[in-house]
Amino acid sequence: MTHLAVTVDAEASPERVFNVLTDWDRHHEWMSLTSARVVAGDGHSAGSALAAFTGVGPVGFLDTMEITDWDPPHGVSVRHTGWPLRGTGLFRVLPRLGGGSTILWEEDLELPFGAAGRFGWNLAKPVGAVFLKRSLRRLAELSAA
Repeated sequence: MTHLAVTVDAEASPERVFNVLTDWDRHHEWMSLTSARVVAGDGHSAGSALAAFTGVGPVGFLDTMEITDWDPPHGVSVRHTGWPLRGTGLFRVLPRLGGGSTILWEEDLELPFGAAGRFGWNLAKPVGAVFLKRSLRRLAELSAA
């Protein structure tokens, strides 16, 4: 397992950030190279299933997920159920003193490919953190609009 966490402050309220965050059809507007859709359930409750494609054109991978915790406007948790991503993801939207919110994105992932996967992750983790943080900044900007 590997852990990755990033945070970004937003001017928008937790309610507004959470609404944009969980508008799955709008994921492509803020999450780098990723589009998402609801494939089972309503997409706004535990047990709903999501599918997110990350890539460019036809080259990429499909990340299938199940929502495991739904706590508006403070958080949503998912369990990654496909390949190559397995593990859990968590978004928290915390109120800030004086207004606005802090957005936290955490991933605990099982790495594929054994020792080679662990070695590759050591090289890719800093780049992954940059992409996640960039995505959260775009989420914060969209939420403020």
